[in-house]
Amino acid sequence: MSILVDEHTRVVVQGITGREGAFHTKRMMEYGTVVAAGVTPGKGGSEVEGVPVFNTVKRAVEQTGANVSCIFVPPPFAADAIIEAGSAGLDLIVCITEGIPVLDMVKVIGFLRNRGSALIGPNCPGIISPGKTKVGIMPGPIHTPGPMAVISRSGTLTYEVVDQLTRVGLGQSTCIGIGGDPLIGTTFIDHLERFKEDDQTKGVVMIGEIGGTGEEDAAAYIRESFDKPVVAFIAGQTAPPGRRMGHAGAIVSGGQGMARDKIKALKAAGITVA
Repeated sequence: MSILVDEHTRVVVQGITGREGAFHTKRMMEYGTVVAAGVTPGKGGSEVEGVPVFNTVKRAVEQTGANVSCIFVPPPFAADAIIEAGSAGLDLIVCITEGIPVLDMVKVIGFLRNRGSALIGPNCPGIISPGKTKVGIMPGPIHTPGPMAVISRSGTLTYEVVDQLTRVGLGQSTCIGIGGDPLIGTTFIDHLERFKEDDQTKGVVMIGEIGGTGEEDAAAYIRESFDKPVVAFIAGQTAPPGRRMGHAGAIVSGGQGMARDKIKALKAAGITVA
C-alpha cells in the first residue's frame, strides 16, 4: 500500500505553462506519474508535453478525471489556486510554492476545513510513493519501494535521508515533505495516523527543525497512539534565537521552537534521535 497517492493517481498541474511547472511536469511524467491535465487561466486549449491545458481546475477535473493537484503558481496567486482546487473537490492538493503570505494561508486553512481535501505544503517538495507515482519535485531515482515512511519539514534533508535509506537497502512506502512554512495544510500527526493503518509501512523517519511545536505534538501522539518504530532528526541545533534559518517557520521565538526541547520530547516518547 501507500498513503494518499498511488499508480491510480491522476494529477492536474496548476501553473503548468510556467518554467517550473513545465519542467517538473516532464520529470513527473518520466517517473511514471499520470499527469492528466494542466491549468493556466487564458491558456486553455494549448498543450504542455502533450498534456491538455484548461482555463479552470473544475473544467480539467470534469474532462480528465484528475483527482490530485500539484501547484506551481507564483506566491501572490497561490492561495487562490489552492482554494480553486478545493472547490473542484480534489482529494489531495500539493502546493510547492514558497513565499505565500501567512494571512493568505489563514484564509486557505479556514476554507479547506471540513471540505475533505488534504493539503500538503506549501513550501514543500511534495509526496512520492516509490515505484508508483510522484507528485512534486523530489528526485525520483534515489527512491525505492520498501517498508520505511519518511515525513519531513525539509525538502533537501528528505532527499538526503531517502538516499541513505536506499543505500542500506531500506526502501520507502511513502515519503512526504510537509513544508517549512509557519502555516501548513497537514502535520506530522495527520500523516502518522495514515501510516499507522498502512500495512506496508513498518517504521517511520521523522525530520524536524526549529520553530513551532509540531515535533513535540507528534512525540506526544507517538507515545500514546503509535506502535511502529520511529527515528528522528532535528535540524537547527546551533541556530541563534530570533534568527530565521532557511524556512519561514524555522525560527526560535517567544521561548518556543528550540531544538533541545524537541529532542527532549522525542526521546521521552521513546524515539531515537540522530
